[in-house]
Amino acid sequence: MTSDLMIFSETSFVIEDEAEGDVLAREALLDRAMGPGRRRKSSEKLRRGRLPSAELAFVARNGPRQVIGSVRLWDVAAGGKSLLLLGPLAVDASIEGKGVGSALMRHAITRAKVQGHGAIILVGDAPYYRRFGFTAETTGALIMPGPVERDRFLGLELKSGYLDLPAGLLEASGQRLSRRVARDKAAQLQAA
Repeated sequence: MTSDLMIFSETSFVIEDEAEGDVLAREALLDRAMGPGRRRKSSEKLRRGRLPSAELAFVARNGPRQVIGSVRLWDVAAGGKSLLLLGPLAVDASIEGKGVGSALMRHAITRAKVQGHGAIILVGDAPYYRRFGFTAETTGALIMPGPVERDRFLGLELKSGYLDLPAGLLEASGQRLSRRVARDKAAQLQAA
């Protein structure tokens, strides 16, 4: 497990690899931050039943176990090329604007680059993600498996020219959750 201590605006927090014990806290945070429709989004179709990309799921904590932020990257492909799908990025509303989301983004991008990935795509607020280098111009030949506003479908090349070639419908390519693990996670979430 890796961790980085961050201090912004009197808010100290640590970014760590997501652990198995973070599931309930992460899901509760995502429910609060994203609202009841979060599981109906086009990006969710690519994540459903899959595990995040290896060593690319992170949480921010501001206490011994308190999860205050989360970001995950997922393996997807289009046109025979592997890509990463980022999302969702969520931060507890009580600390928005304190740099937690930016720190999570920078951490995720850096780790993906170190692992040798070529590009990250996401669906999100263009003005927010532009500061990290994401742009809609790089995703023009890619298609999400569901409705999406084109100006919110963004990409970031980690390797120059990586998004020049892939075209077509995005497909999930990551490791599948086993039925037992998926059933156990669903039971945990219902019990909470």
